[in-house]
Amino acid sequence: MAADSEPESEVFEITDFTTASEWERFISKVEEVLNDWKLIGNSLGKPLEKGIFTSGIWEEKSDEVSFADFKFSITHHYLVQESSDKEGKDELLEDVIPQSMQDLLCMNNDFPPRAHCLVRWYGLREFVVIAPAANSDAVLSESKCNLLLSSVSIALGNTGCQVPLFVQIHHKWRRMYVGECQGPGVRTDFEMVHLRKVPNQYTHLSGLLDIFKSKIGCPLTPLPPVSIAIRFTYVLQDWQQYFWPQQPPDIDALVGGEVGGLEFGKLPFGACEDPISELHLAATWPHLTEGIIVDNDVYSDLDPIQAPHWSVRVRKTDNPQCLLGDFVTEFFKICRRKESTDEILGRSTFEEEGREIADITHALSKLTEPAPVPIHKLSVSNMVHTAKKKIRKHRGVEESPLNNEVLNTILLFLFPDAASEKPLDGTSLTDNNNPPSESEEYNLYNQFKSAPSDSLTYKLALCLCMINFYHGGLKGVAHLWQEFVLEMRFRWENNFLIPGLTSGPPDLRCCLLHQKLQMLNCCIERKKARDEGRKTSSSDNVTNTYSWDAGKAGDQLGPDKLKDTDKEKGEVGKSWDSWSDSEEEFFECLSDTEELKANGQESGKKGGLKEMANLKPEGRLRQHGKLTLLHNGEPLYIPVTQEPAPMTEDLLEEQSEVLAKLGTSAEGAHLRARMQSACLLSDMESFKAANPGCFLEDFVRWYSPRDYIEEEVIDEKGNVVLKGELSARMKIPSNMWVEAWETAKPIPARRQRRLFDDTREAEKVLHYLAIQKPADLARHLLPCVIHAALLKVKEEENLENISSVKKIIKQIISHSSKVLHFPNPEDKKLEEIIHQITNVEAIIARARSLKAKFGTEKCEQEEEKEDLERFVSCLLEQPEVLVIGAGRGHAGRIIHKLFVNAQRLTESSDEAAAMAPPEEELKRMGSPEERRQNSVSDFPAPAGRELILRTTVPRPAPYSRALPQRMYSVLTKEDFRLAGAFSSDTSFF
Repeated sequence: MAADSEPESEVFEITDFTTASEWERFISKVEEVLNDWKLIGNSLGKPLEKGIFTSGIWEEKSDEVSFADFKFSITHHYLVQESSDKEGKDELLEDVIPQSMQDLLCMNNDFPPRAHCLVRWYGLREFVVIAPAANSDAVLSESKCNLLLSSVSIALGNTGCQVPLFVQIHHKWRRMYVGECQGPGVRTDFEMVHLRKVPNQYTHLSGLLDIFKSKIGCPLTPLPPVSIAIRFTYVLQDWQQYFWPQQPPDIDALVGGEVGGLEFGKLPFGACEDPISELHLAATWPHLTEGIIVDNDVYSDLDPIQAPHWSVRVRKTDNPQCLLGDFVTEFFKICRRKESTDEILGRSTFEEEGREIADITHALSKLTEPAPVPIHKLSVSNMVHTAKKKIRKHRGVEESPLNNEVLNTILLFLFPDAASEKPLDGTSLTDNNNPPSESEEYNLYNQFKSAPSDSLTYKLALCLCMINFYHGGLKGVAHLWQEFVLEMRFRWENNFLIPGLTSGPPDLRCCLLHQKLQMLNCCIERKKARDEGRKTSSSDNVTNTYSWDAGKAGDQLGPDKLKDTDKEKGEVGKSWDSWSDSEEEFFECLSDTEELKANGQESGKKGGLKEMANLKPEGRLRQHGKLTLLHNGEPLYIPVTQEPAPMTEDLLEEQSEVLAKLGTSAEGAHLRARMQSACLLSDMESFKAANPGCFLEDFVRWYSPRDYIEEEVIDEKGNVVLKGELSARMKIPSNMWVEAWETAKPIPARRQRRLFDDTREAEKVLHYLAIQKPADLARHLLPCVIHAALLKVKEEENLENISSVKKIIKQIISHSSKVLHFPNPEDKKLEEIIHQITNVEAIIARARSLKAKFGTEKCEQEEEKEDLERFVSCLLEQPEVLVIGAGRGHAGRIIHKLFVNAQRLTESSDEAAAMAPPEEELKRMGSPEERRQNSVSDFPAPAGRELILRTTVPRPAPYSRALPQRMYSVLTKEDFRLAGAFSSDTSFF
C-alpha cells in the first residue's frame, strides 16, 4: 500500500487553465465599469457648436480598477449635451462611424482656450482615461504599455463601446497617452510623440506634412487635399512704464495733513507692480489647404498681420503687491503681538506727575487749593507737550516713534474741535451726530459690528493703520494710543465732550471700543450738567414745550415699555439738567430729609396720608393727560426721573453672570429682584414727590397700565361706572412692587442717590483703555479696518463698473458679517476675508492696467471707446477674447503698436529712439511690407506653434473605406509634441 501511494503523492499540483488570470480579471473589471456607465453602442450627438468646448459644461465619473496589486483610476470625461432626437435611429445604422471619428474632422473648436489636453489635441467630446491611481506611479516599460493597450482593445471589442479609451504612460508630467477607438469595421489608433529637442525638419509646415503623409501611407497617387489649421502664439512681456498708471506712494511727503501721499482717513488703493505680466496674441489661420501657402526652413508666408483671426489672452501676475491689501494685512499682524504698551515704549507713561513729589504735605495742600478754571480752547501743542514731558523722563526725545508734526496732524484729524475758537458746550458734539445718510454703505457697521464711517473710532482705526504702515510700526501705534488715552482723560477731567460720537447710550451694534468711548461721553455729559448746576426753573421752561399723550400710548405699548418710552419722548436729556449734586442742592437735601423725619412721614403708611398730601409737590415734568389721583382727584403728574444707567455689552454680560450665579433658590430669586429693582425704587420716589397723597394704584396706572384692570360695574344708583383694581401679580403678598412702594420716600430725582455713578464708570473706562495692548486694540478695530477697506473697494469699483467684482463684493460682505459678529473670530477666517479683499483690489488694478495699455480714455470716437471698453472687460472675465477685425481692427492696431514698440526696444541700441512713441516709429518705418524688406520684424519669434492636419483617405488599402485622419503638432521653446489619430478599415484591408 505504501508503494502504491508514493507515486500519487508526487502529483501535488494541477494547473487549471479555466481559472481567470490577473490580466483577464483586469479586462473584466474594465468591461464592467464601461457597462455600468452605459457606454455601450453608438450614440450620435448633435454637431459641435463653435466654442462649446470652453463655454459648455464638462463632467467626469471615476472608478478604481486593479491589475494584480497595481491600482488604476478609470475616468470618464464628457461634455454635457442635450440628447438628440435622432439617437434611436442612429443606433440602428450599422455603417455610421463612431462619434469620436467624426469629431476628428470638426473645425469649430480647433484651439480651445481652456480644456483637457486630449480635447485640445484630438477635438473629442467624450473619452475614457485609465491612469495609475497614485501620482508617483508610472507605466514606464514598453511591454507593460503594450499589455495595457491590448487590454483596452479586448475590452472595447467585447463590450462594443465606441468611446475612445486612453491609457496614460510614462510620468504624469509628460502627459503621454496612447489609446484606441473601435466601431463597426473601423478602428482609430491614438499615438503620441513627446521630445525635448525639436528636429530641424519638423519646425515648419512642410516637414510636418511629410510626417503626416508617410504615417498615413495612402496608396492613392493623387493624395486627397490636406486641411490645415495653424496658430502662432506671440508673447508680449516688455510693458512700458508709462502704461502702468499706479503712482508709487511718496513716503517722505507730509504736506497739509498728507502722509505717504495720502490724507489721514483715506486708505490707499492699487497694485505696486503691474498686475498684468504678459499678453498672449494668438494669430490663427483656421482653413488652409496644402499648396496655398509656403512655410519651410527658408521662407514663410505666415505673417501674423495677415492672419484672419486674432485672439488675445492676458497672463496675470501671481499675487501682485497691493497697497490696500498690505495695509490691512500689516494691521492684522499686530493682533498676534503679545507686548504691552509699556513694554514697547519703556516704563509706564501714565504715571502721575505727583509721584515725583515726595513730600506728603503737597498732596494735602492740593485739597485746599481752589479748582482750576476749565480752559475752553483745547491746544493740541499743549497736549502733545505734556505727553512728551512724561515720556522724556524715561526716553530721549529723538527716540519718540512719532514726531510732533505727524502727531499734531493726527490729533487735529481725530479731534477737529481742538482747533476751534468757540468754547465747547453741551451741544458741541460734531455734526457727525446726524448720519449723512441711511444708505447701505453707511449701515454696513451694523453687519460688521464696527463703527459708523464718520465716527471717532473709525477714524482712529484708519490712523493707526496708516501709522503702522508708514510711521514707526508697532511703536508708532503704541505711542499714538498713549496720546489718545491721555486725550480721553484730559477731556474727562475738563468736561470736554468727545467729538465724532453719537449722543445717547452705547450702541450695542458697534464694536466694544466704540461703546466704551460712548460710555465715557455719557459720563462727561452727566458730569458737565452736574458741574454747571443748571437751575430747575430753566429746565422746566424747556420741558414745557413737550406735549405727548401718554394715555393713548399706554394703550398701544406693553407695561414695561410705557415708562421708558414716556421718558424718552418727554425728557431725554432734561431730567439730569434739573438736578445737581452741587453744594447748594446738597444742603437743601439734608434739610428736607430732617423735616421728613421730624414730621414722621413715611410714604408707605396710610396713617400719614394727610401729612403726605400737604407736602409740596416737587420734580414734576408735566401732567399725564386727563388722569387724576384715585383718592383726592388731583391731576396725575409725570415725574422727572433718573435715566437708567447706560451699559456696554461687557457690563451687561457681567451683570447677567452675577444674576445667574444667585441660583434658583427663593433667597437668590429675592436678592435678584432687589438688585433689579433699583431703577423701580427711584421712579417710585420721584412719583411720590411729584404726586403727594398718591397710592400704588396711581403709580401702576402710569408705570405699567396693563397691571391696572378697569371694569364697568353698576353702582347703587344704577349708573354704569368704571371700577379699577390691581392685577393678580400685583396682589401677591410681599411682592417686589409692594415692598418697593412701602420703602420709597417722596424724594425728587435731583436729590436721590445716583443710579449712574459717572465718576466711577468714567474711571473704569479710562483704566480699560489704558491697559489695552496693541494686539487688543487691533482686535477691537479690525472690523472697522475691514469695513473701511470694503468701502474703499466699493468706491473704486464704482469708477470701473465691473459686474463680476460687484458679485464678489456682495459675497465678501455676507461672509464678513457672519464672521465678525462672533466675539473672537478665528484668525484663519479673518485672513480669508483680507485675502478676498486683496483679490478684488487686484482685479480692479488689472482693469485699470488694461485700460491704460489700450488707451480707452484717449478714444475720440464714442463707438470705438465702447468697443475697447467691452474688449477690456472681456479680457478680465474670459480666458481668451477674439479680436474683432484681427490686425486691422481698432484693438488689433493697438496690440500691433505694443508689439512694435517692444521689438524696437529689444532690437534698437539707441535709447533716444527707444523713447519715441510707437505711432511715430510705425510712420518712420513705413508699411509692413517695407519693414519686412528691411528685415525688421514687428513681432518676436512665436513662443508656440500649433498645427492641425486633417484629411480623409482609405486605409490601409485603396479599396478600404475612406476614414478621417488627424495629426496635431505643438512646438514651444523646450517642448515638441505630435498627437496623431489614424483610422483604418478592419473589414476591407
